[in-house]
Amino acid sequence: MQKENKKAEENINVIGIKVLEQNGINIDEIIKLLVYNASVEFTAYYYFTNLRMHCTGQEGESIKGVIEDARLEDLSHFESCLSRIYELGGILPIDAQEFIRMSGCEFLQLPSPKRTDLKEILKKCLKAEQGAIVNWNRLCNLTIGKDPATYDVAKDILREEIEHESWFLELLYERPSGHMRRKYPGERPHTHKHSRSLNI
Repeated sequence: MQKENKKAEENINVIGIKVLEQNGINIDEIIKLLVYNASVEFTAYYYFTNLRMHCTGQEGESIKGVIEDARLEDLSHFESCLSRIYELGGILPIDAQEFIRMSGCEFLQLPSPKRTDLKEILKKCLKAEQGAIVNWNRLCNLTIGKDPATYDVAKDILREEIEHESWFLELLYERPSGHMRRKYPGERPHTHKHSRSLNI
């Protein structure tokens, strides 16, 4: 399907892509990274939903709120990069299972043997956020000064992922993060302009 789209596009004058190529951007590489990052954000949203449900007890109640903020913002991150993928001539995989598999997020499954182990849940959340920082930072480095539209999306997502990392570091290691709770779940202070997913 991707090859069919490429063939059809060869006959279309897409200035938005040509100028990026003149800037030295490898369009295929950027599309591949955007689709990969979208799969990670989508899968993290699913797993964070499940992890949040298993935060039990009094301590679990306070952790649920932090995971909820990160979870909803991961949904926003998924939505934020979709239009850019298609503007560049890419598409999402047709097979949802393939899309989820490409994320490599299997480590986000519930802890074993105790599914409600809060420390293990937080470690999984932290690892997911740290991976996302690496992913979005790479895209920022590839697009800065060359692809302003993709860079704008990537740097806003990166900013929120860095905040999420600091929240989980605080909960796990008591490292102060300067974290102030979001005004409401899914506030998305940096990515709200790219995503209408939460309709807030």
